[in-house]
Amino acid sequence: MLDYMVLPFKRYAQFTGRARRMEFWSFALLITIVNTVLLGIMFASTPGLFDTATPEDPFAMYGAMFSGVGVLILLWFLATFIPSIAVSVRRLHDRNMSGWWYLGFVVASLIPFVGLIASIAMLVIMFLPGTPGENRFGPDPKLDVAAAY
Repeated sequence: MLDYMVLPFKRYAQFTGRARRMEFWSFALLITIVNTVLLGIMFASTPGLFDTATPEDPFAMYGAMFSGVGVLILLWFLATFIPSIAVSVRRLHDRNMSGWWYLGFVVASLIPFVGLIASIAMLVIMFLPGTPGENRFGPDPKLDVAAAY
């Protein structure tokens, strides 16, 4: 499973081909774990975080975001932004859907109420199994494990 967590970094900006559910959800788990740890460290290292806001300086509590850990969170976001999009597009390819559907889901998520439905639809699509065998985006990644690395 650890191999699947780092596979999107190896295929950093590769928007072609297909990605298994295991690759997509392992990468999502990695991002969730690292985000949770970094946010935990950020809030734990800033004593009295919510007590620092005063009427004279209401933005004082945001100082933790610009500390060392806040910068790490920003760097982690920048490092995972493109691989997240790429693995999502490859996951849609595994379902025999164009990668442009990802842009459609992102745009639809900006519309109130429609965004909730679009997000649920995207989540369901990511949970569904891929097209068995070869499709227009390449060979089945379950059968072509050596090519994934």
